[in-house]
Amino acid sequence: MNDHMQSTAHPLAMPPLRRTSMAPRDWPHLSAPRKAPCPAPSPVQIPLAAAAEHASKARLPRAWLRRALLGLLVVMQTWIATGFMASTLPYQGTDVLEIAMLVLFAILFGWVSFGFWTAMAGVALVLSKRDRQALRVPADTPIEPGARTAIVMPICNEDVASVFACLGATFDSLQRTGQLDRFDFFVLSDTHDPALRGEESQAWLQLCQSRRAFGRVFYRWRRHHIKRKSGNVADFCRRWGANYRYLVVLDADSVMSGECLVSLVQTMQAEPQAGIIQTAPIAVGRDSLHARIQQFATRVYGPVYTAGLHFWQLGEASYWGHNAIIRMAPFMQHCALGRLPGRGPLAGEILSHDFVEAALMRRAGWQVRIAYDLPGSYEQMPPNLLDELKRDRRWCQGNLLNLRLLATRSLHRVHRFTFIAGALAYGSALLWAMLLALSTLLLAAHVWGEARYFVQPYQLFPMWPEWRPERAIALLSTTAALLFAPKLLAVLMALVRNRHGFGGGLRLIASALAEFVGSALLAPVRMMFHSQFVLQVLAGRKLRWSSPQRDDAETTWREAWQRHGSHTGIAAAWTLLVYHLDPAYLWWMLPVLGAVLLAVPVSVWTSRASLGRRARAWGLFLIPEEARPPREILEALVVPTDRDDLAGDLRYRIA
Repeated sequence: MNDHMQSTAHPLAMPPLRRTSMAPRDWPHLSAPRKAPCPAPSPVQIPLAAAAEHASKARLPRAWLRRALLGLLVVMQTWIATGFMASTLPYQGTDVLEIAMLVLFAILFGWVSFGFWTAMAGVALVLSKRDRQALRVPADTPIEPGARTAIVMPICNEDVASVFACLGATFDSLQRTGQLDRFDFFVLSDTHDPALRGEESQAWLQLCQSRRAFGRVFYRWRRHHIKRKSGNVADFCRRWGANYRYLVVLDADSVMSGECLVSLVQTMQAEPQAGIIQTAPIAVGRDSLHARIQQFATRVYGPVYTAGLHFWQLGEASYWGHNAIIRMAPFMQHCALGRLPGRGPLAGEILSHDFVEAALMRRAGWQVRIAYDLPGSYEQMPPNLLDELKRDRRWCQGNLLNLRLLATRSLHRVHRFTFIAGALAYGSALLWAMLLALSTLLLAAHVWGEARYFVQPYQLFPMWPEWRPERAIALLSTTAALLFAPKLLAVLMALVRNRHGFGGGLRLIASALAEFVGSALLAPVRMMFHSQFVLQVLAGRKLRWSSPQRDDAETTWREAWQRHGSHTGIAAAWTLLVYHLDPAYLWWMLPVLGAVLLAVPVSVWTSRASLGRRARAWGLFLIPEEARPPREILEALVVPTDRDDLAGDLRYRIA
């Protein structure tokens, strides 16, 4: 079929249909899944399947021990910190307001502690280099002749040149491996704009002509845009999924090396129980200061946290929706997504489909793994804070919506916890805001109210209310240490292992210090927005879905005031209230309220690409992929100012 299409004068945009069913079940009536994988193994797979089944059974006790250890450390640390918090309050946690504060504090400190110990586990894995549970590709493993892989890139109103530059770089890299004949590429368009659709068709035609890729790279525009990205992928699976054993999903800004793609297929062959293998993409290719700071942070700290997730998730990992390989047959049989029944904010189409698909894959008896140390997977960050928050608004609603699935039968407990953690990633912001509000109310009650010496029924002796600021300082310092210690360890590891890739030791330290300050300034701003997002979802406010920015879009002062103005007003009023109550207490609130007051200029200045380029010229926020750019990045995202010296000065742009 492919040879015929390669030589035809009128190339087909898509291969002939081979329809297969992929029908979702109603959520309330999900039946218990079969434990055995759905497709019959080939003769080559039979011995591997037996070995993988034995290895899977051997992993279960270790997974249980890892999770039990992590949970014990979090609970013990939270218990001690909550007791210490109670001793800092005037009535030692016996007043109604203080009890409410302690409940919120326990939840939030437990969340911080969980992140700390996850990162510590990641540090241990990265340093030891002896992770027996890590995915390893057998040397020189050939790809089986029948193991065909579809690489799909769903797009919707994207920058056409950027999309096809990324796709072309991935295609060329895969061709250099000599394994291209095992893969097909599909661009799946949900674009509404007719002019953009015309550009997409022309770009596809040019890509195929320049690389003689007719019959290897396909393009389809979907007339009915149902269920957005997940619906687009499911529609592809129903039409052509039967032609392929594996599926690789890319975002519109994804780039993957040919070696990475081949390794994923080889790992799937060596791990027949794996249903999804997720890579850890590296953020590259942005110029704005905000994006460059995020690229630096994810490159330095990301490997530690991703390894930590692998430590306790093992075969129950999450799927992030892109830069991952999926086993096609069980995905089609078990991972079709139906609408959540009912009305209200937590009903309708599933938005965070990737987490749910991973849970359904594991529910069907297949493992979901993270290839946390596999190189060659790349993506791009939002160019500015406001675009990042627009993305967070979608993720917030999707993660809260997934809470409806907690009662689904036969889901693995780890994926139930993942749903809770996903919701808490945004709900914790509202809890932090509530904790700050309660602390202000407690201050007002202390200043305006009368002291109470008997706060419990039948209390024999009076209790003298007393603030203990020295204990509060110790508790605040402990919390800050839990937040920043993993980052500090990651910086030290980068200094020892690859400081030249980050511009040298001094520049790496300076970049890390600047990132610490930047994260401290942005955390309260994100808290305000995430709190607002949670309230909007619970109030049933509809979400306007649009494609994210794929270029270095800068924030105007007017747009910044429109988005941050209300929060700035709240912070100003809050600051005046605290100052009126007790000027000394304002110092405790200033890190949060002061950051929100500075949100407008910080949002505008960090969006500037000129400041990002200046920081790179000074050697700040550099990453190894800029010091020694992989060929895929050079072809997709980089234009060299001097092609005779690719190691010289590079000007980044969206191709």
